[in-house]
Amino acid sequence: MTDRTKEPARVYGPEAGFSLMELLVAMVILALIMGVVAPRVVGYLSRAKSQTAEVQIRNIKAAADMFLLDVGRYPTDEEGLRALVEPRTTVTGWFGPYLQEKTIPVDPWGQPFRYSVSDDGMEVHIFSLGRDNAEGGSGEDEDVAA
Repeated sequence: MTDRTKEPARVYGPEAGFSLMELLVAMVILALIMGVVAPRVVGYLSRAKSQTAEVQIRNIKAAADMFLLDVGRYPTDEEGLRALVEPRTTVTGWFGPYLQEKTIPVDPWGQPFRYSVSDDGMEVHIFSLGRDNAEGGSGEDEDVAA
C-alpha cells in the first residue's frame, strides 16, 4: 500500500523555475512589442477623434439644412448653433429642435464647434479647431471640417 500523506517531491536547482536571464529576455521582447504597437494605437485613437468630429459636423450640417427648409435661411452668426435647439420668438416656421440631443454638441476634445454663415446667408461653415483649439496645426491639432 502506498502512503498518501507524503508530500510530492519538490524540485530544486535549475529546473525550479525561470532564471533571471529568461525573465529579462521576456521583458525585452514585451518592450519591443510595446514600442511598435503603442504608437500605432495612439495614431488610431487620434484619427478616431478627428473622424468623430467629421461625423458630428455632418450631423450638425444636416440639422442646419432642416432649419433652412423650415425657416428659409440658415441661423445667423448671432443665433449660431443654439438656434437649432432653442426656439426663437422672432423666427417663424421653427419646428425644432433639429438636433436629436437637444443640446449643442461639443467636439471630441470638449470644445464647442465653430459656426459661421456666408454673407448671403445661404452657406454655412461648421468646424472644429482640433485638440489645440487654435487655427491650423497638424495631427490631432488640425482643424476639422466636413
